[in-house]
Amino acid sequence: MKRTTKSIAKMKGVSKVAMITAYDALFARLADAAGADIILVGDSLGNTFMGFDSTVPVTLEMMAHHTAAVARANPDAMVLADIPFGCAGMSFDRLLDDCRALYQKAGAEAVKIEGGAEIAEKVAGLASAGIAVMGHIGLRPQQVFKLGGYRKFGKTPEERAALVADAKALEEAGAFAVLLEMVDDSAAEAVTKALSVPTIGIGSGPACDGQVLVCTDILGLSSFTPSFAKKYADLTAEISRAYSEYVADVRSGAFPTPREAK
Repeated sequence: MKRTTKSIAKMKGVSKVAMITAYDALFARLADAAGADIILVGDSLGNTFMGFDSTVPVTLEMMAHHTAAVARANPDAMVLADIPFGCAGMSFDRLLDDCRALYQKAGAEAVKIEGGAEIAEKVAGLASAGIAVMGHIGLRPQQVFKLGGYRKFGKTPEERAALVADAKALEEAGAFAVLLEMVDDSAAEAVTKALSVPTIGIGSGPACDGQVLVCTDILGLSSFTPSFAKKYADLTAEISRAYSEYVADVRSGAFPTPREAK
């Protein structure tokens, strides 16, 4: 059954939302076959697939290219695309144009935008235009140069209150869900209880209404795995073994055999 904003909303308090990143049709099909509710075409593709040190260099054109590849898998999961660095800081008309491009040209079914109360007015405008928006608060990786690094948020009463205020502002603006990244467990629980829309956690404890992980972390393909991620396979070792055997067979003449040469 196709996942929509309506079906995702109904999962709050009933069933946990499972979200996995994918950046092409191959991995999108695998995530969908596993039963993922949302496939996030994240700007994490910059770190994982494109060789960048952060998400900042990822452009709208890159996001559209990879979102289109995921959409061509025609998944039952919702296709959610990240709005890349700088776009939310532009004028509303420019942001709407960016979202329209991801919808009309790339096949996105929702977008995720980093920011809290300061972008609520734009989120409301997007919602009025028919764009489904997931908010993203806590750690905002696109601000890594401003922050000077990555850290946990919500450890102080002030930060906790600010997170709740940001989340409620996004909900009131029409966001269908809010992602909490690197948020203190108790603060994430407070935000989740304060909202009627689902929260999706990454490094934010078990109280969120759902969880998301980057596919390369799940599969053991990342050169660095965050402490909050769980590696469910070691595909780096398996792929390295297979590639090495192939190279050795080519050089030795063991491949192709008469069977493969038919």
